[in-house]
Amino acid sequence: MSLLATTPRPPAASPWAATLTLGWRAMLKIKHVPFQLFDVTAFPLMMTLMFTYLFGGALAGSPREYVQYLIPGIVVQTIVFITVYTGVGLNGDITKGLFDRFRSVPIWQPAPIFGALLGDVFRYTTAATMVILLGLVMGFRPAAGVVGVVAAVALIILFALSLSWMWIIVGMKVQSPESVMTSSFLLLFPLTMGSNIFVDPRTMPGWLRAVVAVNPVTHLADASRGLMHGNVAARDVVWVLVASAVVTAVFAPIALRMYHRER
Repeated sequence: MSLLATTPRPPAASPWAATLTLGWRAMLKIKHVPFQLFDVTAFPLMMTLMFTYLFGGALAGSPREYVQYLIPGIVVQTIVFITVYTGVGLNGDITKGLFDRFRSVPIWQPAPIFGALLGDVFRYTTAATMVILLGLVMGFRPAAGVVGVVAAVALIILFALSLSWMWIIVGMKVQSPESVMTSSFLLLFPLTMGSNIFVDPRTMPGWLRAVVAVNPVTHLADASRGLMHGNVAARDVVWVLVASAVVTAVFAPIALRMYHRER
């Protein structure tokens, strides 16, 4: 009796199939880490309710008027903040030794990275949907309709994916997922709060307006508001697209090179 298999060897998974499989794995990880669901759902909803009803009247005259300004900005803040989970997940895989297991599998080598990014798209979309649905209940009425909202969310996700490459690098450099979270707070908190997400910068001191004006999150919030309300300025969209391309061009090659060295 032959000790070797006589059936043909199954073909290797294509890059796309491997990426889809690992993207599905990334989505399943959310179920096993419930804390991630807090950032995706409870935290942005709480921020929306709090800012609208506590500060909306003072900032815009009424909560209903303020929510038209706030919702696009809150979607930006929410998605930008949860980009860090790309690095957190990768660091967890390194800590648990999953890199060694991936090394023994005959798949396209960058598939774990691109699979994680694919899973992130699901996470970003879920977060944006939750905030927008709450906004509609609270009186948010995007003048550009569904098309404008979808275009704005797509632009935000594109920018978020470019930021994710930075957290991939951080995830491979630090010792624990907690360190990735701490590092992210030092960058993302001033990046989002030092923008026009919550208030119009015209009321700010001159030096602060200058900082806000060059903040990429400010342009992203402006572009998102414009797309949702039908009065978008092309320069804001172009600014976001160029910033996303530059960040990706700088950090993606570094992240992939470090990933291959880690393996």
